[in-house]
Amino acid sequence: MHDMLVKPEQKQIIQEVRDFVKTIPRQMILDMDADKIKFPTEFLREAGKRNLLGCRYPKQWGGRDLDWPTTCAVMEEVGTLGYIFACTFGVGAELVCDAIVLHGTDEQKEKYVKPLLAGDMFAAECLTEPRGGSDFFGTSTTAEDKGDYFLVNGQKRFIVGAEGADYFLVYAKTDFSPDAHPHKALTCLIVDRGPGVNVEYLYGLMGCRGGGAGRIVFKDVKVPKENIVGKLNNAYAVFNTMMIPERLGTAAMTIGAARPAVEIATGYSTRRKAFGQPIAQFQGVSFQISEAVMLMDVCRSMAFTTATAVENPDVPRARVRRLVSETKKFITESCQKAARNAMQVMGGIGYTNVFPIERIVRDLGLASIWTGSNEVMSLIIAHEWYKEYFASKAARDHEDDAEESRAPDEKIYE
Repeated sequence: MHDMLVKPEQKQIIQEVRDFVKTIPRQMILDMDADKIKFPTEFLREAGKRNLLGCRYPKQWGGRDLDWPTTCAVMEEVGTLGYIFACTFGVGAELVCDAIVLHGTDEQKEKYVKPLLAGDMFAAECLTEPRGGSDFFGTSTTAEDKGDYFLVNGQKRFIVGAEGADYFLVYAKTDFSPDAHPHKALTCLIVDRGPGVNVEYLYGLMGCRGGGAGRIVFKDVKVPKENIVGKLNNAYAVFNTMMIPERLGTAAMTIGAARPAVEIATGYSTRRKAFGQPIAQFQGVSFQISEAVMLMDVCRSMAFTTATAVENPDVPRARVRRLVSETKKFITESCQKAARNAMQVMGGIGYTNVFPIERIVRDLGLASIWTGSNEVMSLIIAHEWYKEYFASKAARDHEDDAEESRAPDEKIYE
């Protein structure tokens, strides 16, 4: 995050995260990328011990009462270790905790949030299904009411933390009437790992390895009624609020994941010589670096602005949705571009595993796909912008500010 925008209390936790990042063994990073480590239990446990997980939640539940701009700064710093470190850091402590803190009961927060933020438990969010990704409300996982419990059956796919999580935040269909509105037919449930919860498949991924991503099958899983998050048939409310940490958090950590690539390429360009001088002296190289640095700075500004908007109750929620979607799309695509610039500067050696650039480029491929594809972000941006445009009143009619703006029979619309 931009140093000039950071407050003293934010600087403290940023430094704490940087100190934590320095302690992570090189071998852990290599072993996760090689899938020798299936889930970074020790990494998350240590983060919890240092009170770095979920910093924006109340101290009562294990957080630090900080805000969204601080969270963005924390996620950027964690992301410098590698995208999957930030993914696993955020899925439990930001996504799952967010749902329970905002919509859950005090009993749920005591049982599930406190131990998770302490690093004693781990959690995963179960949203995507084999037959539906972006079609969230087409969920086929069911939770049948059996009196004092639900019986859950179905499958969830691409679940980061499937291997390693102690409990899962699951969206399931609970209203089976044919005329039920899709937005009022789902319920959000906390499902403990136990009988009937099985990880049937672990994915071989292009990048972001070591996060335990898998397919989970729920077979006649008994879930007590007290594990409803929010209200029955009202998962839509939970889903709506979770889109903020999913997408804004993703954007912030993408900045961190791309940052080492730009820094490595910058240093390389000052040491690597061609035609008798450092390649940084050639515009073809330095302009690649300058574009990457520019994109990274714009990304930070965008993340900070959107995080500030999220914190401000006076900003309409529709505008927040647009800003969050813009931020997720712009930052993920810009950071992918910055990392590719870094690889281009490095040349052939950047395409090898002598430097971590190739891993960073692989990892960042996920950024524009998960937590809502960037195509879905474009859809939301357009939807919210048109609504905002038609509801706004311009200070003047700018369309009239042209010499021939009133020419007869020239403005044809049909």
